[in-house]
Amino acid sequence: MKTTATYDSAASTFTLEKGIWQGTFPIADLPKWLNFYRLQMERYPAQAANYAEDVKALETLAVQIGVKVR
Repeated sequence: MKTTATYDSAASTFTLEKGIWQGTFPIADLPKWLNFYRLQMERYPAQAANYAEDVKALETLAVQIGVKVR
């Protein structure tokens, strides 16, 4: 299932959407969430493909808005 991440500069938040699930978080937390999903891929290799979509969406957003992540 495709994950999308969008940035709201006025609110300084990002929204992560996947299917019917949606969550909005402060942009300062983007690195934290990216790390969380990367760790989930390591912890649950059978589900890694599902988390890969989340990682890809967050990494793409980080590049688009210039947020430094490792």
